Amino acid sequence: MSEAQKAVDRAGAPEPGVNSVDRFFKISARGSTLPREIRGGFATFFTMAYILVLNPIILGSAEDKFGHQLDPVQLTTATALVAAVMTVIMGVGGNLPLALAAGLGLNAVVAFQIAPLMSWDDAMGLIVMEGLLICVLVVTGLREAVMHAIPQPLKQAISVGIGLFIAFIGFVDAGFVTRIPDAANTTVPVQLGGTGTLGGWPILVFCLGVLLTVALLARKVKGAILISIVTMTAVAMLIDSLADVKSWGLTTPAWPDQVVDTPDFGLLGHFSLFGAFGETTAITVVLLIFTLILSDFFDTMGTVVGVSAEAGLLDEQGKVPNLGRVLLIDGAAAAAGGAASASSATSYIESAAGVGEGARTGFANLVTGGLFALALFLTPLLTIVPLQAAAPALVAVGFLMMTQVKNIEWDRYEIAIPAFLTIAVMPFTYSITNGIGAGFVAYVLIKIVLGGAKEIHWLLWGTSALFLVYFAIDPIEQILGVR
Repeated sequence: MSEAQKAVDRAGAPEPGVNSVDRFFKISARGSTLPREIRGGFATFFTMAYILVLNPIILGSAEDKFGHQLDPVQLTTATALVAAVMTVIMGVGGNLPLALAAGLGLNAVVAFQIAPLMSWDDAMGLIVMEGLLICVLVVTGLREAVMHAIPQPLKQAISVGIGLFIAFIGFVDAGFVTRIPDAANTTVPVQLGGTGTLGGWPILVFCLGVLLTVALLARKVKGAILISIVTMTAVAMLIDSLADVKSWGLTTPAWPDQVVDTPDFGLLGHFSLFGAFGETTAITVVLLIFTLILSDFFDTMGTVVGVSAEAGLLDEQGKVPNLGRVLLIDGAAAAAGGAASASSATSYIESAAGVGEGARTGFANLVTGGLFALALFLTPLLTIVPLQAAAPALVAVGFLMMTQVKNIEWDRYEIAIPAFLTIAVMPFTYSITNGIGAGFVAYVLIKIVLGGAKEIHWLLWGTSALFLVYFAIDPIEQILGVR
């Protein structure tokens, strides 16, 4: 959404303070309306509801050091519970349309890197410790200070990079883009569809969904993203009932045999805070925690800045409203995810789908969190939305976030090169953290080369040094003998 359009939205909004809910969440003051917030909450939920399926698959498919596996049903309950509680807390405490759930990437680290070295309880204990340490960084002001120390052009580049990244996620999730197997012996890493061409009903649903979404956006139809998701889900269900579809991926758009299911809270509280130190070396534990913190820290930073920028909520200095509370809640969510055995919970970039639908306040989170709470009992019903129907929203939001690229001064190389690396590395490495790290390191290096070392904030020196360690973690582990 352009800045001009945001200004028009604000100008045409009702006067602030219509009622207590409006005043508390500043709905009118931020140029939004209650229907927009509700639509945004629904859109965010449907674009990230896949985590209810994917997180149990990732964590449930792995074994710990002793060959134990986590129960998928209990994992689904834990995932929904943490997402519901922490999303609502973020909405009330942070007043941002920023939903939280188990973090993709982080759950894979837990499942395939940490769990094989210790028990599940010990692995989840490390997640709790990571979350508590992040909270300490917030309370001391260090985490917020790092965000304020980042130059505005780099913040804009982070938003643009996230836009490309989230669009790429949409293409990949829908199967429009797939990875070419290594056995193909080709230098081309990705391809169109599964064989270099598009085929199958699910891909057709995605393509029609993209066309419908962009058409509705171009016509400035209210509820464009949500309309597209609901419409294409209905189309997918019709196709599934009439055609022979081999696979829709994680979610099949078919009416479930059982609508209501009983939640199983058996995994809650199963963690050991210091048990990991008895299963592996202290150096290994420290490096694992360091990796978790760094990834969570900067993934959240990029997400918060990107979503807030797209919502038009950054002030003239590029600062996020209520940043301290937002970061503290995010850190608490990481600890809560570990305590529930759902892995580290973090802010979701898919929240940008809600922003694209008009959400500007934490009220949208009440809707998203309420749907996750409902999913505790209605998981079979609420997970019928296939990725092919939800992914077009991510592509559309990617476009909206990409528009901020015009604000970067491309004729100033000390800004343009770090910005380019930030934007390019995110989608190319499938990681927000990697993109931010590449931009930071490049920014510091170019400033030094151009004789501007004194202009670099001391926190940027420190975080860039940490990123160098992060990128070189493998040789460092080999030197220290922890592998």
